[in-house]
Amino acid sequence: EIEIGVVAPTGFFDPLGLSTNIDAETFEAYRASELKHGRVCMLAVIGYIVPEVFRFPGEIAPGVAFADIPNGVAAIEAVPSLGWLQMFFL
Repeated sequence: EIEIGVVAPTGFFDPLGLSTNIDAETFEAYRASELKHGRVCMLAVIGYIVPEVFRFPGEIAPGVAFADIPNGVAAIEAVPSLGWLQMFFL
């Protein structure tokens, strides 16, 4: 097959039909979006795994060390408001 998106040995794989009735420019935009989302997901996985092995020295806020913040989703509630201000506004 000589269509865009064909990869050996599977051939053209589009089980949901997302590339049906679109032009090459739209297909390229979809492909670029897929790559961007994949890269963001890889960074998110690294951000979830690295704290299990390494912690930054110092404090996230006055009196709260990085080591005191739990891993995973529990960290959302443990970060004080001053720590959130640091992350978003500095």
